[in-house]
Amino acid sequence: MFSLKAITVLLATAVVAVVLFKRFGLGSVLAYLAAGVALGPAALAVVDDVEQVFHFSEFGVVLLLFIIGLELQPSRLWVMRRQVFGLGGAQVLLTGAALAGVAMALGVAPAAAAVAGLGLSLSSTAFVMPLLAGRGESGTPQGRAAFAVLILQDLAIIPLMALVAALAVEGAVPAGGHSAAEVELPMLLVAGRALGVIAGLFLAGRFLLRPAFRATARTGYREVFTALALLVVLGTGALMELIGLSMSLGAFVAGVLLADSEYRHAVQAVIEPFKDLLLGLFFMAIGMSINVQVIFDTPLTILALTVGFMVIKSATVFGAARLFRLPEHTARAAAATLSQGGEFAFVLFGAAAQLGVVPASVGDPLMVVVGVSMVLTPGLVALNDKWDARKAASGPVRPFDKVEDDTPKVIIAGFGRVGQIVGRMLTSRGISFTALESNATSVDFVRKFGNKIHYGDASQEDLLRAAHAGHAQVLVLAIDDVETSIRTAEMVKHAFPHLQIHARARNRQHALALMGLGIESVIRETLSGSLLLAENVLQGLGFDAEKARATADRFAEHDEGLLQRQLAFKGDQGKLIQSSKEAAAELESLFSGDGAQGPVV
Repeated sequence: MFSLKAITVLLATAVVAVVLFKRFGLGSVLAYLAAGVALGPAALAVVDDVEQVFHFSEFGVVLLLFIIGLELQPSRLWVMRRQVFGLGGAQVLLTGAALAGVAMALGVAPAAAAVAGLGLSLSSTAFVMPLLAGRGESGTPQGRAAFAVLILQDLAIIPLMALVAALAVEGAVPAGGHSAAEVELPMLLVAGRALGVIAGLFLAGRFLLRPAFRATARTGYREVFTALALLVVLGTGALMELIGLSMSLGAFVAGVLLADSEYRHAVQAVIEPFKDLLLGLFFMAIGMSINVQVIFDTPLTILALTVGFMVIKSATVFGAARLFRLPEHTARAAAATLSQGGEFAFVLFGAAAQLGVVPASVGDPLMVVVGVSMVLTPGLVALNDKWDARKAASGPVRPFDKVEDDTPKVIIAGFGRVGQIVGRMLTSRGISFTALESNATSVDFVRKFGNKIHYGDASQEDLLRAAHAGHAQVLVLAIDDVETSIRTAEMVKHAFPHLQIHARARNRQHALALMGLGIESVIRETLSGSLLLAENVLQGLGFDAEKARATADRFAEHDEGLLQRQLAFKGDQGKLIQSSKEAAAELESLFSGDGAQGPVV
């Protein structure tokens, strides 16, 4: 096993690399790969037995497959079935076929070309999901499309590993110390055993797993619950390995068994730390095994292969997305996001190299290409952003909607989550209103649900006049962007002084700015919900309902008074901070002697 010195160096290097790479927006996967390269035989040679690191770190991949299975609830898959199995399946097949064809044209044997093409068709879940989250795109159409494709790719690793084993059986000479007997089980026999074991596992999961987790949870010992979770993962993995299949398949099946369980989140919480640590070690082992000499010997070849691979993959992802009728900008964004190789490519190429399906002359450059493609992906995403911005600037501008010739009592400026609730309540009382929203995508989406809404910028005086603001009674200011909200309020106070303005503020600073314009009805969007939540917390601690409500009311009254006082020096941050400290002490003194500080028991 590793020495204490080697473990210490591995951990220290991993921490430093992840911090540095995160700062430059490159992600943890690249950090682990770089750390592995630095510590491996090609550089500092801190760890010379890479094979031993691989064997230990492969449990990270096993746990990753378990987590993926755990998140694949049947109901969720059914909702996303078209994009997961349709778009995702088309992407893998189109990309795999195109890249395999290029590989054969370059002289690679058909079996190795097939593995190379299909392996490179997989993108990096560990790389893409943080990238989407950091850009705030997880819930966008391109984010949802990328997520659906990633799910299918994660599922595809299981049959792809079986394909590698089948190709090895058909005649490849195993390498890396593996005997031919390890892969020469008749495929039909293996398939029959696998179906029998999986059926048995599903029965066991239905009738044994939940009672077992329930019993361990009742003991109150967290370490016993953790031990059972690890036992389920490793036990199913070992069972699959016993019949000639991979531990990863067993772990995936175990995750699926628990996907609908009430213990799913608890199991995921105890497994995640092990998975993250071991997966980081796995990527470091990949880095140690990368033949960096290939880069120094043929840098232009590696660059050409990487760029060519990313161009082909982006094109096939874009084509698959358009085939499933995704808008052009959504398809292009998804193509840029999924343009890199993934962590499962390393797994697949490693297995193929060990079984002799992919020779080192092909496998070594493939490993390097996957790593370099991860480095280049953020740049490609940035280029796509610039393309979108340039196209938006040069393309035809969508004209604002023409507002119907009516005279509503209420105009709602900003028809997002707040504006929509106000509109629904007005509709329930038969009160007409005109809704204005400047986000064209939101307008089109909201209209699908039958809502009456106009595309337009409420901060423009001409548009408000066209919406008959001169005859309306109330303006609901629910614009999400703070600067636009303040600009609209200033214009309305000047051009339509008769309008009652009822404004929504995103935070305290926004509220102060609106109040400074003379708007009396300003509602902070988080205040009411926060007060109600705090009231429920007090009741949970033993306060009776009346005292909890009184505490919330007194706090709200005190905070409103503080807001009015802070209005006098809203531009002076130092005075704002000082007044907040004084108010906190005042509030504590206010509650200290009236019995509100303790629960009623």
